[in-house]
Amino acid sequence: MAETKLTSTSVDINLPSEDSSWWELSTKSDISGWVAGIDEVGRGALFGPVVAAAVILPTEVLPELIAEKITDSKKLSSSRRHKLSKLIATLAIDWKIGYASTAEIDRWNILQATLLAMKRAAIKLKVSPQLCLIDGNQSIKELDIQQQTLVKGDQKSLNIAAASIMAKVWRDDLILRLATKYPGYELERNKGYGSQKHVLALQKYGPSALHRLSFRPCQVNRVIGEQ
Repeated sequence: MAETKLTSTSVDINLPSEDSSWWELSTKSDISGWVAGIDEVGRGALFGPVVAAAVILPTEVLPELIAEKITDSKKLSSSRRHKLSKLIATLAIDWKIGYASTAEIDRWNILQATLLAMKRAAIKLKVSPQLCLIDGNQSIKELDIQQQTLVKGDQKSLNIAAASIMAKVWRDDLILRLATKYPGYELERNKGYGSQKHVLALQKYGPSALHRLSFRPCQVNRVIGEQ
C-alpha cells in the first residue's frame, strides 16, 4: 500500500464545463479541497469479490497522467495497467482498496455489495477528501463525505480513472492467486468472468465456494471446495 503523502496546501477543484476533457481541469465551480475518485471492478463476474478503489491525486500530477494516456482500465492492456498502477501509487496523495465478499454479494445483491465495497475504500482513506466522485449514477449510503456521481466517470475524471486501474490490478492479482486453489475454471484467463469455458466448467464441476450462487450460471447442483 502506498504511503500517505500530505502537502501544506489543498487544491482547488472545479465542476466541469462543456468544453473540458477532464472533470478536474474544468472551471465552473468553487469546490476547494482534496477530491477522491471511486470506482469498482468485478461487478459482472461469476467468481470472487467485487473490488473498489478510492484515489486522491494532487493537481500537479494530472498533466503527467494525461501524458501517460490514463483512461478506463477496461481499455488498457494488462501491462499498461500494471505500469500505470505503479505510477499512480507513487503520485497519489492517498489510495485505498475496499471489497465485498462473495457471501455479501449473495446476501445483499450485487448493487448493494458494490456500494459497500466503495464505502469501505472511501472510509479507509487517511486523508479526508472534500468530495467523492463516484463512477455511475448511484451514491453511497451513509458516507459522511460530500458525493457527486458521474456516469462514465472513468472516462471523465482522472481520479476515477486512476481508481479503476488500481481496483482492476488488485482484483486481477487476487484472482490469479485464487486460480491455483480453484483449478478447472480457467480463472487465470477469465478473471472470474463468464467466459464460455467458465460456464461449461460450472456445468461440469459445479460452483466453488467463491462462486456467486445468486448469479444464474452458478446455480447448479454440485458445490466443490470449502463452504
